[in-house]
Amino acid sequence: MTPAKPPIAVTGLGLVTPGGEGTEATWEAVCAGRSLTAHDRALDGLPVDFSCRLPLREEAIDRAVGRKSWRMGRFAKLAVLAAREAVRDAGLDPASWQGARVATVIGCGMGGTEKWEEQYARLEQNGPDRTSPLTIPMIIPNLATGEVSIDLHAHGVSLAPATACASGATAIALARELLAADLCDVAVAGGAEAAISRLAVTGFWRMGALSERTAAIADASRPFAADRDGFVMAEGAGVLVLERTADAAARGARPRALLAGCGSTSDAHHPTAPPEGAAGAETALRTALGEAGLTPYDVDHVNAHGTSTPLNDATEAALIARVLPHRPSVTAAKSVLGHTLGAAGAIEAALTVLTIQHRRVPPIANLQVPAPEFDIDCVTKQPRRQDVRTAVSHSFGFGGHNVVLAFAAA
Repeated sequence: MTPAKPPIAVTGLGLVTPGGEGTEATWEAVCAGRSLTAHDRALDGLPVDFSCRLPLREEAIDRAVGRKSWRMGRFAKLAVLAAREAVRDAGLDPASWQGARVATVIGCGMGGTEKWEEQYARLEQNGPDRTSPLTIPMIIPNLATGEVSIDLHAHGVSLAPATACASGATAIALARELLAADLCDVAVAGGAEAAISRLAVTGFWRMGALSERTAAIADASRPFAADRDGFVMAEGAGVLVLERTADAAARGARPRALLAGCGSTSDAHHPTAPPEGAAGAETALRTALGEAGLTPYDVDHVNAHGTSTPLNDATEAALIARVLPHRPSVTAAKSVLGHTLGAAGAIEAALTVLTIQHRRVPPIANLQVPAPEFDIDCVTKQPRRQDVRTAVSHSFGFGGHNVVLAFAAA
């Protein structure tokens, strides 16, 4: 077993999702258990013309971000908003902290895809002189963490992991290592993505990853259902503030929960498909538990990756049943929020923290009972009251990335 490591305190959360701006809005949305999928006019004419977008107009986002919003891609704006909330929630003030000891680690899978399309259209229609000189800063994925560090006056280590749909979870795992190595005292870590564009949606559709339930879009995302057919594209950002437990205690901060362990592996198998048996994902899960000093039977709850794709859900359900045979409760937030790609791991990590804190497990939307071949305890129809002391959050990404985060009650 992997030697146990000291836990890290989660002292702040920030969320901007299709559920709304702010942690409370998103928590209420997932607990309501109703899909937020809606028709997307920007996708008119495509085989899949629905998504999960923020319930905020671009003008409102720009006002919230402030005068520097004009230079940012949408994904970076969402990262800044989520990071600000997380820092406020932690009771920290960037105006007075020691910025050189503050790290920012914000994962992003795709970056500013909508800006790629917008600026390419300008180039083709109007020529090079009509494209924006900010095209590159608005599209490169590391500008989420870059703009967060600028906004928060954080001069410490700044990283931008890109592990596809595991990026946000990878960022949190990296932040834990920075704190353990004493390379920072505060880590602002998470993920951001705003990749709902015509090309990106078409690309996912062509590979068969998206739901095509156009006649009943509210039912499209249905993790672990027998008739699941793919995920729904979404956008959002999730950020956690992490500190060493002793440092949090010294300033009188009460953690929302503890990040007790992390496990990261690579399948080294296929660009998009998980291997039969999910050996890499199992190793990641067991490593996270080992770091936390936990056995599989200590796990009370699983926040599943739950993409609603046939292969991923089958592989993940088999993994849960095999490693956690005592049937801990299982939820899957993508049923409500859609798949936020590089932000998903961080958003779901935050929701796992909230589940522990509130002793309440959100239901999986659009699911009555899991597929009969899945021996897992899916929470359905309404939230379940449960004293969750330890929980794991799964994140898996194209390229074979597996990340599991283990959380415990503070």
